[in-house]
Amino acid sequence: MLKKWFYRLLGLVSLAWLSGCSTIKPDDYAETTPKLRIEDYFQGHTLAWGMFQDRFGKIRNRFKVDMKGTVKDGVLTLNEDFFYESGSTSNRQWNIKILGDGRYEGTAGDVIGVAKGKAAGHAFNWKYQIDLPIGDSKWRVSFDDWLFLQEDGVLINVATVSKWGITLGKLTFVFAKKEPLQQAFKP
Repeated sequence: MLKKWFYRLLGLVSLAWLSGCSTIKPDDYAETTPKLRIEDYFQGHTLAWGMFQDRFGKIRNRFKVDMKGTVKDGVLTLNEDFFYESGSTSNRQWNIKILGDGRYEGTAGDVIGVAKGKAAGHAFNWKYQIDLPIGDSKWRVSFDDWLFLQEDGVLINVATVSKWGITLGKLTFVFAKKEPLQQAFKP
């Protein structure tokens, strides 16, 4: 029985290790354009549409986000108002330090510790943990956020949500400013 338990544990640890391995790094995108500087992109008014898909691909939630960003003294303050299809709402305020050389550190009310980010070329990678409400409890989950700026000003974000290295699901966002959004659909 102990041997069977050991092999199950070894299998889970191996699965967690493999699912946590990522070979993609922000610097892989250093030569791509357009260049993404989040302090420029998110300054002012930004709109977003998003959804959460569980690990099997089923859409579990859809939402819209109305964002307002300001930059002062080397800090991007990003105020996000979420509107969920269920009718509920929430708010998150990020305070993101612009460290230079494409590096960022951020805090928000529901983020555990400090989020670390790196931009290179058209890409930005952001890693952090939050305590996610699940029913009557909270699960500490990790986010591995990737944002990619398109030529027309639309920003695509795919975030992997995991616990113990096992993927729970993916968040997908599309961000846009009003003017670039209108321009993207011109013939």
